[in-house]
Amino acid sequence: MADVTDKWRSERLAAALYDAGVERERVARVAGLAIWGTDTRRLFGEIARLAETPAGSSILDVPCGGGVAFRGLRPGQDVRYVAADISPYMLQRARGQARRRGVEDQIELVEADITALELPDASFDLCLTYNGLHCLPDPRAALAELTRVLKPGGTLRGNSCVTGHGRRKDALIAIYRRARVFGNTPQAGEIEAWLLELGLEPVTVERSGSIEFFQARLPTRPA
Repeated sequence: MADVTDKWRSERLAAALYDAGVERERVARVAGLAIWGTDTRRLFGEIARLAETPAGSSILDVPCGGGVAFRGLRPGQDVRYVAADISPYMLQRARGQARRRGVEDQIELVEADITALELPDASFDLCLTYNGLHCLPDPRAALAELTRVLKPGGTLRGNSCVTGHGRRKDALIAIYRRARVFGNTPQAGEIEAWLLELGLEPVTVERSGSIEFFQARLPTRPA
Protein backbone atom coordinates (compact mmCIF):
# COMPACT_ATOMS: atom_id res chain seq x y z
CA MET A 1 0.00 0.00 0.00
CA ALA A 2 2.95 2.30 -0.67
CA ASP A 3 0.87 4.24 -3.18
CA VAL A 4 -1.11 5.70 -0.24
CA THR A 5 2.00 7.71 0.60
CA ASP A 6 2.40 8.80 -3.01
CA LYS A 7 -1.24 9.87 -3.16
CA TRP A 8 -1.00 12.03 -0.03
CA ARG A 9 2.24 13.53 -1.33
CA SER A 10 0.48 14.83 -4.44
CA GLU A 11 -3.24 14.84 -3.62
CA ARG A 12 -4.91 18.24 -3.45
CA LEU A 13 -8.69 17.72 -3.50
CA ALA A 14 -8.94 15.27 -0.59
CA ALA A 15 -6.38 17.33 1.33
CA ALA A 16 -8.34 20.54 0.81
CA LEU A 17 -11.65 18.94 1.82
CA TYR A 18 -10.16 17.44 4.97
CA ASP A 19 -8.41 20.65 5.93
CA ALA A 20 -11.45 22.83 5.31
CA GLY A 21 -13.55 20.57 7.53
CA VAL A 22 -11.15 20.15 10.43
CA GLU A 23 -10.36 23.87 10.59
CA ARG A 24 -14.02 24.71 11.19
CA GLU A 25 -14.83 23.41 14.64
CA ARG A 26 -18.61 23.31 14.19
CA VAL A 27 -18.29 21.46 10.88
CA ALA A 28 -15.72 19.11 12.37
CA ARG A 29 -17.98 18.34 15.33
CA VAL A 30 -20.97 17.45 13.17
CA ALA A 31 -18.88 15.38 10.76
CA GLY A 32 -17.00 13.66 13.57
CA LEU A 33 -20.19 12.56 15.29
CA ALA A 34 -21.89 11.50 12.05
CA ILE A 35 -18.98 9.59 10.53
CA TRP A 36 -16.89 8.29 13.43
CA GLY A 37 -19.09 8.78 16.49
CA THR A 38 -16.40 10.98 18.01
CA ASP A 39 -16.62 14.26 19.86
CA THR A 40 -14.04 16.49 18.19
CA ARG A 41 -14.00 18.78 21.21
CA ARG A 42 -11.54 16.23 22.58
CA LEU A 43 -9.16 16.97 19.69
CA PHE A 44 -9.42 20.73 20.05
CA GLY A 45 -8.98 20.42 23.80
CA GLU A 46 -5.77 18.48 23.24
CA ILE A 47 -4.54 21.15 20.85
CA ALA A 48 -5.34 23.93 23.34
CA ARG A 49 -2.87 22.33 25.78
CA LEU A 50 -0.01 23.55 23.57
CA ALA A 51 -0.38 26.96 25.18
CA GLU A 52 0.81 25.37 28.45
CA THR A 53 4.06 23.99 26.98
CA PRO A 54 7.02 25.12 29.11
CA ALA A 55 9.24 27.87 27.73
CA GLY A 56 12.23 26.62 25.78
CA SER A 57 10.56 23.36 24.74
CA SER A 58 10.95 21.84 21.28
CA ILE A 59 7.81 20.52 19.55
CA LEU A 60 7.40 18.34 16.46
CA ASP A 61 4.00 18.27 14.76
CA VAL A 62 3.75 15.60 12.03
CA PRO A 63 1.78 15.28 9.86
CA CYS A 64 0.84 18.89 10.47
CA GLY A 65 -1.69 18.99 7.64
CA GLY A 66 -2.94 22.51 7.06
CA GLY A 67 -1.88 23.62 10.53
CA VAL A 68 -4.86 22.70 12.68
CA ALA A 69 -2.65 22.50 15.79
CA PHE A 70 -1.30 26.02 15.29
CA ARG A 71 -4.39 27.38 17.04
CA GLY A 72 -2.93 26.06 20.29
CA LEU A 73 0.16 28.28 20.09
CA ARG A 74 0.30 31.73 21.63
CA PRO A 75 1.91 34.46 19.51
CA GLY A 76 5.38 35.00 20.90
CA GLN A 77 5.38 31.73 22.85
CA ASP A 78 8.94 30.67 23.65
CA VAL A 79 9.08 27.25 21.97
CA ARG A 80 10.76 25.72 18.95
CA TYR A 81 7.97 24.36 16.75
CA VAL A 82 8.70 22.16 13.73
CA ALA A 83 5.67 21.37 11.55
CA ALA A 84 6.27 18.60 9.02
CA ASP A 85 4.17 17.01 6.31
CA ILE A 86 4.81 14.90 3.22
CA SER A 87 2.51 17.11 1.13
CA PRO A 88 3.86 20.39 -0.31
CA TYR A 89 0.23 21.49 -0.75
CA MET A 90 -0.55 20.93 2.93
CA LEU A 91 2.58 22.84 3.91
CA GLN A 92 1.42 25.70 1.72
CA ARG A 93 -1.90 25.74 3.55
CA ALA A 94 -0.09 25.46 6.89
CA ARG A 95 2.03 28.50 6.03
CA GLY A 96 -1.13 30.52 5.41
CA GLN A 97 -2.66 29.27 8.66
CA ALA A 98 0.43 30.29 10.62
CA ARG A 99 0.32 33.74 9.06
CA ARG A 100 -3.38 34.20 9.90
CA ARG A 101 -2.77 33.21 13.52
CA GLY A 102 0.24 35.45 13.94
CA VAL A 103 2.69 32.60 14.64
CA GLU A 104 4.48 32.46 11.28
CA ASP A 105 7.84 33.44 12.76
CA GLN A 106 7.60 30.71 15.42
CA ILE A 107 7.10 27.75 13.09
CA GLU A 108 9.62 25.90 10.93
CA LEU A 109 7.87 24.11 8.06
CA VAL A 110 9.56 20.94 6.78
CA GLU A 111 8.62 18.54 3.98
CA ALA A 112 9.14 15.10 5.51
CA ASP A 113 7.95 11.50 5.60
CA ILE A 114 6.89 10.62 9.15
CA THR A 115 8.36 7.12 8.77
CA ALA A 116 11.80 8.43 7.70
CA LEU A 117 12.42 11.74 9.44
CA GLU A 118 15.71 13.48 8.67
CA LEU A 119 15.91 14.77 12.22
CA PRO A 120 18.44 14.01 14.98
CA ASP A 121 17.79 11.46 17.70
CA ALA A 122 16.41 12.77 21.00
CA SER A 123 15.72 16.28 19.74
CA PHE A 124 12.12 17.05 20.81
CA ASP A 125 10.41 17.44 24.17
CA LEU A 126 6.95 16.92 22.67
CA CYS A 127 5.87 15.05 19.53
CA LEU A 128 2.35 15.45 18.15
CA THR A 129 0.66 13.27 15.55
CA TYR A 130 -2.99 14.09 14.96
CA ASN A 131 -5.32 12.59 12.34
CA GLY A 132 -2.54 10.93 10.36
CA LEU A 133 -1.58 7.44 11.53
CA HIS A 134 -4.59 5.80 9.86
CA CYS A 135 -3.46 7.18 6.49
CA LEU A 136 -0.09 5.41 6.59
CA PRO A 137 1.09 2.10 5.12
CA ASP A 138 3.00 1.44 8.37
CA PRO A 139 1.70 3.40 11.38
CA ARG A 140 3.93 1.48 13.79
CA ALA A 141 7.01 2.66 11.87
CA ALA A 142 5.78 6.22 12.29
CA LEU A 143 5.49 5.79 16.05
CA ALA A 144 8.99 4.28 16.09
CA GLU A 145 10.38 7.37 14.34
CA LEU A 146 8.60 9.71 16.73
CA THR A 147 10.03 7.72 19.62
CA ARG A 148 13.53 8.01 18.10
CA VAL A 149 13.41 11.82 17.92
CA LEU A 150 11.82 12.17 21.37
CA LYS A 151 14.07 13.25 24.23
CA PRO A 152 14.20 11.02 27.33
CA GLY A 153 11.42 12.24 29.57
CA GLY A 154 9.60 13.65 26.53
CA THR A 155 5.94 13.17 25.63
CA LEU A 156 4.17 11.78 22.57
CA ARG A 157 0.55 12.78 22.01
CA GLY A 158 -1.78 11.94 19.16
CA ASN A 159 -4.85 10.21 17.85
CA SER A 160 -5.88 7.82 15.11
CA CYS A 161 -8.94 6.25 13.61
CA VAL A 162 -8.99 2.53 14.46
CA THR A 163 -10.94 -0.51 13.33
CA GLY A 164 -12.99 -2.73 15.59
CA HIS A 165 -15.55 -0.27 16.93
CA GLY A 166 -18.54 -0.98 14.74
CA ARG A 167 -19.26 -2.68 11.43
CA ARG A 168 -20.49 0.48 9.73
CA LYS A 169 -17.34 2.37 10.65
CA ASP A 170 -15.13 -0.55 9.63
CA ALA A 171 -16.93 -0.71 6.28
CA LEU A 172 -16.26 2.99 5.74
CA ILE A 173 -12.59 2.50 6.61
CA ALA A 174 -12.45 -0.29 4.04
CA ILE A 175 -13.89 2.06 1.42
CA TYR A 176 -11.30 4.72 2.28
CA ARG A 177 -8.55 2.11 2.02
CA ARG A 178 -9.71 1.06 -1.45
CA ALA A 179 -9.73 4.73 -2.44
CA ARG A 180 -6.12 4.99 -1.17
CA VAL A 181 -7.08 7.66 1.35
CA PHE A 182 -6.48 5.42 4.37
CA GLY A 183 -3.56 3.04 4.76
CA ASN A 184 -3.16 0.13 7.18
CA THR A 185 -5.45 1.60 9.80
CA PRO A 186 -4.59 0.31 13.31
CA GLN A 187 -6.89 -2.14 14.99
CA ALA A 188 -8.35 -1.28 18.38
CA GLY A 189 -5.68 -1.84 21.02
CA GLU A 190 -2.73 -1.95 18.62
CA ILE A 191 -1.53 1.56 19.33
CA GLU A 192 -1.14 0.89 23.05
CA ALA A 193 0.69 -2.36 22.29
CA TRP A 194 3.05 -0.56 19.90
CA LEU A 195 3.79 2.16 22.45
CA LEU A 196 4.80 -0.46 24.98
CA GLU A 197 6.91 -2.36 22.43
CA LEU A 198 8.76 0.84 21.59
CA GLY A 199 9.68 1.43 25.23
CA LEU A 200 7.18 4.19 25.92
CA GLU A 201 5.04 4.41 29.02
CA PRO A 202 1.39 4.99 28.07
CA VAL A 203 -0.13 7.72 30.21
CA THR A 204 -3.59 7.62 28.66
CA VAL A 205 -5.20 5.66 25.84
CA GLU A 206 -8.84 6.61 25.48
CA ARG A 207 -11.50 6.10 22.83
CA SER A 208 -14.07 8.49 21.43
CA GLY A 209 -16.13 6.63 18.86
CA SER A 210 -13.69 5.08 16.39
CA ILE A 211 -10.90 7.50 17.33
CA GLU A 212 -8.26 6.57 19.89
CA PHE A 213 -6.41 9.35 21.72
CA PHE A 214 -3.12 8.52 23.35
CA GLN A 215 -0.39 10.09 25.41
CA ALA A 216 2.86 8.36 26.30
CA ARG A 217 6.14 9.27 27.92
CA LEU A 218 9.66 8.13 27.06
CA PRO A 219 11.36 7.13 30.31
CA THR A 220 14.50 8.98 31.33
CA ARG A 221 17.41 6.68 30.59
CA PRO A 222 19.86 6.01 33.40
CA ALA A 223 23.08 8.04 33.25
